[in-house]
Amino acid sequence: MTRIIAVLGGKGGVGKTTTSINLGAAFNYFGRASTIVDTNLTTPNVGLYLGVPVVPVTLHDVLRGKKGIKEAVYMHKSGTRIVPASIALQDLKQVDPKRLSRCLHGLKGTVEFVFLDVAAGLGREAIAAIKAADEILVVTNPELPAVTDALKSIKLCEEMKKKIIGAIVVKTNPKNADIPIKDIEEMLEVPIIKVVPEDRAVKESHVLKDAVVHTHPRSAAAIQYKKLAAELLGVEDYKENVEREPTSVWDWFGKFLGFK
Repeated sequence: MTRIIAVLGGKGGVGKTTTSINLGAAFNYFGRASTIVDTNLTTPNVGLYLGVPVVPVTLHDVLRGKKGIKEAVYMHKSGTRIVPASIALQDLKQVDPKRLSRCLHGLKGTVEFVFLDVAAGLGREAIAAIKAADEILVVTNPELPAVTDALKSIKLCEEMKKKIIGAIVVKTNPKNADIPIKDIEEMLEVPIIKVVPEDRAVKESHVLKDAVVHTHPRSAAAIQYKKLAAELLGVEDYKENVEREPTSVWDWFGKFLGFK
């Protein structure tokens, strides 16, 4: 059975795309197949972040009825499956977001999980993605505008009778004047299931066109994304998996020889 999980947050720039990509990569890390679908039809970023900004078939083509969604699935070099949206302005014409639910049915049975990278705001694109999803993950920063918009998204999901798994607070930094996690949880009225620190490795992963889970597996952000995936999947030995990852040339050599 395929579970469709929408990753949303309301405000733009909070880390929805980064979270979608890294959760998909982390689920694959634990051997659970997933596909990331960029449902941000106006300003898509999944393809940009993963080095495939222009592809022959996009979600826009699927929504226009020109192609089937399986034709729009691409395998990233890391093994992550993605369905990019088009960055071309002209492709916005004659695209109906309401067809998203119907189109996503084509992914049923192909993978265990589908992550929807949801557009910012509460417009037609975001609402269509929420309707198409089985469950919701909310992403926010520890800043008041982001938390406020996340709350609006949560209220909309509740009105639509959607199951909210919880909230993820990203880009936290003790040196900044962040809103305390406890206060964010009280404001959102949903559990904070993971806190991902601000991490330079995330920006470097964008430059390298891959998930930080792959480019910097020992970074603070990568470890938290893997821990989150493990908790969502019910993987009990995830700490062992993370701790055993090689961190140097000698570690890799030791692992090759069977000493790690």
